[in-house]
Amino acid sequence: MFGGGGMNPRKMKQMMKQMGIDVTELDAEEVVIRTADEELVFTDAQVTRMDAQGQQTYQIVGEPEARERGAAGAVEGESGADAAEAGGAEIPDSDVQIVAQRAGASEDEAREALEAENGDLAAAISRLE
Repeated sequence: MFGGGGMNPRKMKQMMKQMGIDVTELDAEEVVIRTADEELVFTDAQVTRMDAQGQQTYQIVGEPEARERGAAGAVEGESGADAAEAGGAEIPDSDVQIVAQRAGASEDEAREALEAENGDLAAAISRLE
């Protein structure tokens, strides 16, 4: 940040304190950064919080594991085979209930329709009507 390449770490801390910058090491177990496409999951990361002029800045040092969004696991009550049939996509229970209610179908029928339509609510309702 300051280009203190060969500077003594103690002297660097002293200078930062004089400038009103407080640095705190956080004991984080896991850090997750979600983007539209993926999740970056840091385990065993070093996390530092820097407070300067009323603003907090976080620094994460470590190797993330990249995961596709929604690839965290199957929905509760859904077997691995069902998740594989749905292309690994999770079908939220709330979506199943909406489709079942709108189409006047059972939740099992609604879930099958959603899986067949890759989670598209409108298409699943049309399929059941």
